[in-house]
Amino acid sequence: MIKKEIAKMLNDQINLELHSGYLYLEFANYYEEKSLSGFAHWFNAQAVEEYEHAMKIREFLNDCGVRVTFSPIGDTIKEFDDIKGPLHEALKHEQFVTKSIYKIYEKALELNDHLTANFLQWFIEEQGEEETTAQLNIDKAKLVGTGGPALYMLDKEMGRREG
Repeated sequence: MIKKEIAKMLNDQINLELHSGYLYLEFANYYEEKSLSGFAHWFNAQAVEEYEHAMKIREFLNDCGVRVTFSPIGDTIKEFDDIKGPLHEALKHEQFVTKSIYKIYEKALELNDHLTANFLQWFIEEQGEEETTAQLNIDKAKLVGTGGPALYMLDKEMGRREG
């Protein structure tokens, strides 16, 4: 049985995952405006992935008999100094999400909620991948700069992201 405190934390995590998707759609909008459709595609795919994370937690709570509730989704960042801005914000956001997952995991262990701790293992691994990918995107953008043929090629690469 999931403790009420853990259920609330997981419910809050659902809302955080939905906000992540909303944030990434805003980043996609920014890149569309800059005619970087590959970057936009990458963040659209990332938004869908965040929605899937929220659904995974929702399903877990429902399976455990916990009522899921939603909160309003917060605003997003809409202005950036250059094309690297959303990439840096994505990394900061993924680090924030990772900390949130860790807090739930640690609380689950503290309360001997092994079912939730086991469930969160997937998210812990996923967040490691998310942070690595976000940093890699920043590194690539630093290499190519903010214009020219190299940026064009990176945009094409970003556009090949599946799922």
